[in-house]
Amino acid sequence: QVQLVESGGGLVQAGGSLKLSCASSGRIFSTYAIGWFRQAPGKEREFVAGISWGGGTGVYRDSVKGRFTISRDTTKNTVYLQMNSLKPEETAVYYCASTAYLGGPYPQNRRAYDRWGQGTQVTVSS
Repeated sequence: QVQLVESGGGLVQAGGSLKLSCASSGRIFSTYAIGWFRQAPGKEREFVAGISWGGGTGVYRDSVKGRFTISRDTTKNTVYLQMNSLKPEETAVYYCASTAYLGGPYPQNRRAYDRWGQGTQVTVSS
């Protein structure tokens, strides 16, 4: 069974950067998309960014546009999330997840995703 494993989290000061990785244990097909979500204590899990494995540009929540960049390396079955200018309120556990995607509006509802990684903690200090 394909598993997703996140890495790259850690402690960073406000304004700093981190790059998260989401590695798949198996091949990701072009009919799938990978999304990044985050969940802060006491809050709902929210969509951060996503990308179709078949190609195209990333999709982002408004609050991270211009600061976060999602990318993929098809040779490594890995998706990355480069996060710049981090803010303390972005402290959360960050998860990657996969969903079938054949085009159209990009799915931003966490319920559309059926496979999840274990998460990686990102802590932004003020």
